[in-house]
Amino acid sequence: MTTTQVPEIELDHVSMRYQTDKSEVLALEEVTVDIRKGEFVSLLGPSGCGKTTLLRIMADLIQPTNGEIKIAGGTAKEARLAQKYGIVFQSPVLYDWRKIKKNITLPLEMMGIGKEEREKRVDSLLELVGLTDFKEKYPWQLSGGMQQRVAIARALAIEPEILLMDEPFSALDEFSRERLNEELLSIWSKVSNTVVFVTHSISEAIFLSDRVFVLSPHPGRLSAVVEIPLPRPRTKEMRNRKEFYELISEIRDSFEGV
Repeated sequence: MTTTQVPEIELDHVSMRYQTDKSEVLALEEVTVDIRKGEFVSLLGPSGCGKTTLLRIMADLIQPTNGEIKIAGGTAKEARLAQKYGIVFQSPVLYDWRKIKKNITLPLEMMGIGKEEREKRVDSLLELVGLTDFKEKYPWQLSGGMQQRVAIARALAIEPEILLMDEPFSALDEFSRERLNEELLSIWSKVSNTVVFVTHSISEAIFLSDRVFVLSPHPGRLSAVVEIPLPRPRTKEMRNRKEFYELISEIRDSFEGV
């Protein structure tokens, strides 16, 4: 659901090197991408190709060795300080001693948002992710998929322009994962922010995305940018269409050295 062609995220020849005790490791090499405002894109590649590193660079959690990053025309640091990011990690990272509603409220408390506004915003998010009936439960009383929905709601609580998601469904079984894919798209259709989603699942990337950025095996280079022309809203039946399988083949063929 692309709302405009203006880049929200721009990475220009970004590289990342790590110094270990024995040698220097090149994690990313000369990655250049533009992500449009309101676009849903996936960073796809095998383990160790630098997907998470690239996401962390976008979020200003680590600094690249070389290259330039712009977020909405400014720096990544400016975007982070302006609370433009919401981040969902592979693990939900919920606080077991806080009830679901209180877990979602936490970032708003830290920002000093007033109680009335906090209550209004969190109740709306609980409805958005379908967890209103579970707001007084504790995280350990919820399934893994429900916990990730709480994590998504918490990330959206600050009303970020950009949602960064690092393999949020990888620990779930295939059935739960596909259901969460559908629920994520339903949520995204209502909030319409820019989403960058890290995954090593080709079918997941295709089902969710407007475009897929394919990273080669180590070191991570941009192998291909694949447009996903499947209509929205996406339905589970699309996974069985000929076009879906053709996109899987196209992406598999795009990996360098494979």
